[in-house]
Amino acid sequence: MYITDDGVRLNASLEMPKEKKEKYPLVVILHGFTGHMEERHILAVSHMLNEIGCATLRADLYGHGHSGGEFHDHTLFKWMTNAMTLIDYGRSLDFVSDIYLCGHSQGGLTAMLTGALERDVLRGLILLSPASMIPEGARRGQLLGYPFDPEHIPDEIPAWNNQTLGGNYIRVAQSIRVEEYTARYKGSVLLVHGDADGAVPVQCSIDAAEQYENAELAVIPGDGHCYENHLDQAVDAVRKWMEKQMREEKKA
Repeated sequence: MYITDDGVRLNASLEMPKEKKEKYPLVVILHGFTGHMEERHILAVSHMLNEIGCATLRADLYGHGHSGGEFHDHTLFKWMTNAMTLIDYGRSLDFVSDIYLCGHSQGGLTAMLTGALERDVLRGLILLSPASMIPEGARRGQLLGYPFDPEHIPDEIPAWNNQTLGGNYIRVAQSIRVEEYTARYKGSVLLVHGDADGAVPVQCSIDAAEQYENAELAVIPGDGHCYENHLDQAVDAVRKWMEKQMREEKKA
């Protein structure tokens, strides 16, 4: 299906648990930079959540997968409005009890930022290898391994897969202070990160776990950015955390 955000169609998939109930928690899942909603680690987390009784809403974000917009033109602000639109859609569904936001890599950073804006709506955040270093890298003049003058932003920089990224991505990223967003979110947070991640240092999640008031950190030994070696351990960490949240939800 498609969900429209300010005229841009977002390719999305809403999946339900097999168990029939009146109400379910909904987890909105965001992919990462150059990613899409059908990636192996995204599907593994989504299907596990369906198995334990959660509905999931996955989507290709602006400029990615089968959604509208060009990769070159995407920014963190556009992804944040995409995330808020997906959350609004979730809120419109009468079977939804609580909403959680999950994101991987740049999607994890987007979840951190959106979590602060939707702090009165979201019950929890699931941050998978969150790329929280992007804004600071943009301020220093180092992004995706490409150096530039942060005071004279280039019109575009090279990205992966022979793509280019527009200068507005850098301008937006420079304006974001991640610690201001983490300080505003008081709900439950899970961070999952491989300690052999070559794209986003595990220190990003270690630091974020200290910044949040109510965070749990699961470090996956010997694993990379997309949990290439121990995906089962990453999924299990999400399962255990989510089952705990669901038990607490029932008590409430």
